[in-house]
Amino acid sequence: MKQATKAKIQKFFRVTHGWSGIIVFPWIFIIGLTGLYLNHKSLVLDWIGSASYDESQFENWPTLDVTLPEALIIAQQYWPEQDINSLKEDSYHDFESFVFKKDSGRIIVTKTTGHYYVKSNFTRRTFAPDGTQLHRKIYWKAVFKWLHVRGWLGTTFGTWLADITAGAMVFFSLSGLWLFFAPRIKKIKRSVAKLKPGTKAPAMRQDP
Repeated sequence: MKQATKAKIQKFFRVTHGWSGIIVFPWIFIIGLTGLYLNHKSLVLDWIGSASYDESQFENWPTLDVTLPEALIIAQQYWPEQDINSLKEDSYHDFESFVFKKDSGRIIVTKTTGHYYVKSNFTRRTFAPDGTQLHRKIYWKAVFKWLHVRGWLGTTFGTWLADITAGAMVFFSLSGLWLFFAPRIKKIKRSVAKLKPGTKAPAMRQDP
């Protein structure tokens, strides 16, 4: 192989290695962070856990006797493009509530006080009857599990983002191998040649 061709290949792999490293870095970081969580769950959750919220105050709020139509108006404010898949009356945090289920989560409206919750796979938000957000809890266990498996929150990008990352990691590995071994090929060839039978050893220098 000509020296000029070798130089072009070397440059190609150097550039490929650098850019593929930039592409895969966020996912390598995510895998490392989520792997740390899987091995040390309590340590990580204690460090980043959401602050608790005192819900006992709701018991002292004035009674509103929220009706189903009123609760339905609240539920339709969230993910309005989605249909309500189911409705049931159930107890949530010891409050009798209307529970509306949509594809993206649940809206839980309490009957007696009118405060309500909006729950998705990763968060739970608590609201006063007027819509003021009182608290936001992140379900870190679900977040880390999803990130470790998918590498991304949500399904907006489908599988093509994972495919790009996988391809970048392949290029990153191959280019890394080339950059490591290419400068050493001549050295390896010389070492192999010395091991072949019949190879003459270099002449020893004799003092006069």
